[in-house]
Amino acid sequence: MNKYFSTAYQFGSLGGVFSIISFILLTWLNPDPTNLNLVFGYLITPIAIFLAIKYFKGYSNEGLLSFSEGMTVGFVTYVLLGLISGLGIWLILLISPSLFEEIQSSKMDVLLDNKEMIVSQVGAESFQTTLKSIKEMNPIDIGLNDSLWKIIPGLFFTIIISIILRKQTK
Repeated sequence: MNKYFSTAYQFGSLGGVFSIISFILLTWLNPDPTNLNLVFGYLITPIAIFLAIKYFKGYSNEGLLSFSEGMTVGFVTYVLLGLISGLGIWLILLISPSLFEEIQSSKMDVLLDNKEMIVSQVGAESFQTTLKSIKEMNPIDIGLNDSLWKIIPGLFFTIIISIILRKQTK
């Protein structure tokens, strides 16, 4: 069973660490690094999944890969990547409450700047609900959001990559 997870652990952990590093670096470029970090997640997640499945196929499984093996390796990779990234961002925001307040303020500014458009498209009640949720937001919400936006697309990337790399016989 360990042969399935050795590459997944490596690339999932590496992707999670890269995601945390990107969050830290993007903090210096933008008062709200969360949106740019999500874009980075859309780049790093499929790369980590591809490399984990490719290395599993080439080095642990003698060049063979079934769809289920690809899905297993990919699942462990993207879940680990998402969990490490989310936990890291949550810890960073706990350590730096001023960064969290800046992110919250930035999200509030964007919402208020676009109030007319939002109210016309989804209604005043939805606007008020969103406003309330931003006011009640805490650091774990940002970490959880980051994790989910790496895990959910990771499933779709894994399906596609597992199909592309699948090889049943030599």
